[in-house]
Amino acid sequence: MSNAGLIIEERSRDIGDFLVGGLIPFRKKRMVGPFSFIDHMEHADVSLDNYMEVGQHPYIGLSTLTYLFEGSIMHRNSTGAIKQTLPGNVGWMTGGNGVVHTERTPAQMRDGETYPLHGFQIWVALPKDKEEIEPHFSHTEKSEHPSWVEKDVEYTLIAGKGYGKESPVPVYSELFMLQLLSKSKSTFSVNDNLKDEIGICAVEGFIE
Repeated sequence: MSNAGLIIEERSRDIGDFLVGGLIPFRKKRMVGPFSFIDHMEHADVSLDNYMEVGQHPYIGLSTLTYLFEGSIMHRNSTGAIKQTLPGNVGWMTGGNGVVHTERTPAQMRDGETYPLHGFQIWVALPKDKEEIEPHFSHTEKSEHPSWVEKDVEYTLIAGKGYGKESPVPVYSELFMLQLLSKSKSTFSVNDNLKDEIGICAVEGFIE
């Protein structure tokens, strides 16, 4: 189904202690490329009465991508990985034949103060021939992502390939996830720079 002219508004979804804005799946659009779930954690406040406490839950046959603009999440999973995700970093967990993980507010943020939390949690379907691979976890630092500026637009390639560059996040299919930042009215082109299906999420501001 073509994305042309399709605008999807966020719908509130409860993930336990938090409400997130669900983008896909949508009744008219189940996936965009291999992206099967996109949840936007929009400017939540983490405090004494509202810590993130997402307990053990399993994943199979897919990968998850966590990307934050603000805040921090402590990730633990059954591969033995324990890692704190900070703004600009990518936590990439491949479930494969089965993994269990938790996501919680880090210990140093449980001091009674209030902290912001803002970012994305995304599910990426694995190709059929990779659905039963061994689970694993990778963490990519902000400094490792390709970043550049064109026509007053700041680009960061979070995952996959685009604009002749490649992110070090270990993906298993042809995909791309880009962050674009502009403080003024600017123009960007996807022609010959991105391949396959494209979805754009306006996190702040607007696009035409």
